[in-house]
Formats: sequence, structure tokens, C-alpha cells
Amino acid sequence: GGQSLAGPPRGWRKHLRHRPMGERGVGFDRNQEATCFVGDLDSQVDESLLWELCVQCGPVVDVHIPKDKLTQQHMGFGFVEFKGQADAEYAIKVLNMIKLFGKPIRLNPASKDTAETADVGANIFVGNLDAEVDEKLLYDTFSAFGLIVTTPKIMRDPETGNSRGFGFVSFDSFEASDAAIEAMNGQFLCNRPISCTYAIKKDSKGERHGSAAERLLAANNPNRRSVSARPNQFFAAGDASLPGLGAGLPPPPPPPGMPPPP
Repeated sequence: GGQSLAGPPRGWRKHLRHRPMGERGVGFDRNQEATCFVGDLDSQVDESLLWELCVQCGPVVDVHIPKDKLTQQHMGFGFVEFKGQADAEYAIKVLNMIKLFGKPIRLNPASKDTAETADVGANIFVGNLDAEVDEKLLYDTFSAFGLIVTTPKIMRDPETGNSRGFGFVSFDSFEASDAAIEAMNGQFLCNRPISCTYAIKKDSKGERHGSAAERLLAANNPNRRSVSARPNQFFAAGDASLPGLGAGLPPPPPPPGMPPPP
């Protein structure tokens, strides 16, 4: 009968303790295609409740809600790994914006199929991060510039889980990554000025993303989404708190029904 709705199997917490994200390394050993990022969680939501909610959409392999080492409070987001990608996609359709303790939760794929989003190489390195900066804060800060294709990655000490002070954000276009670097390099995040540059390519001798060749490939990519389909990328142009943000960017379109500016 309703076995799949009965909640976590016996001993699942022990299973989680054996496989915390910090020990297996971010993104390792986890089936990224079958994993959802769950954000905007109320402080009362725990792994057990998230398991019980998600298992109604399909078999759940793992639930992980990172916690602050000192306070043991979680930081408002977590990851749920399903048995298969179809289960994860179904969960995103069904559970996105469902309210838990009065707060709508947000579900995204932890990683979209690279063939579909076409990782164009618009990958940026973010350095000098305060220890308080977590993946959600990076996501919330940088998603203003365009579509982020994978959950931002903060490099952490495998023993303690503490941030090593730098991370990576990948966008679906160079327009978005250029805007993010221009606007955010030198900006303060949690009272520290962060550095933003193009990330060094894996398995290369120090070559960075963002080269002319890579941009040409991205421009000719058949999977490329049109610029007009993109979400609103920018904070209000000319926001006084972010000097230089409006520089070099086209003015935003007038709201519907308004005459265009002269």
C-alpha cells in the first residue's frame, strides 16, 4: 500500500551521518542530475520533515541540510537526492513554492543537464569571502545578473566544513558573467570586499574562462537562449550602493504602456 509515504526508513539518520556532504566533498558521490536544491527553508524545517515531504514525490536517497557549526541552526537551504532524475524533476514541479511553516520553499535542479544548459564557460571565481557567506547568499547575490546554471560552490575544509574563503558561480551566458564581475568586484559582502574574476579552466595551465574563442563558441551555441528570454538581470541601474553597475549596460526597457524615454 502506501509504503512510500510512510516517511524515512529506520536508521536513515545513521546513514546520513556516514555520508555528510562535507566528507564526501561538494558534488562528489551524489547524483547531481537527481538532486534538488531546496531554499528558503524556515528554521523549524529539519531533515526528517524534508524527507517526509519529498518522499511523496519519489524514492529519496539522501537529505542534507547544512548547519552552522556553532549554533547548530541551519542556514535556510538543503539538498535532496532522489533515486532518479525524473523523480527530482517531478518534485520540483510539485513542491516548488509549497509553504512550510508559512514560508514558500524554492526548489531548483542542483545541476541542469550540461547539454541542455550548455556550460558555455561563463564561470567566475569569487574570492576573499567572509566565513558567514554561504551558498545561498552567493546564489541570491549573483542571480540578479542572470541565470545561474548550477548551485554556487563554496570550497570548504573537508574536515570541518568551514569555508576556505572562495567559491565559484557559473552563468548561462557571458553577458551575465561580465555584468556580475563588473558590478561585484570590490563590493562588500558581509563587511569584506570580494574579488570577482573569470575562473581558471580545469586541466589548463592557468588559462582563464572568458577568452575570445570561448565567447565565439558560446555565441554560436545551438542551445543558447535568446537574451530576451532571460529574467531581469540587473539591480536598478545606477543604484548608488553599487558604483559602476550602470556603466556600459543598456538602459532598462520602459514599463509596458509607458512611452520610451526621449
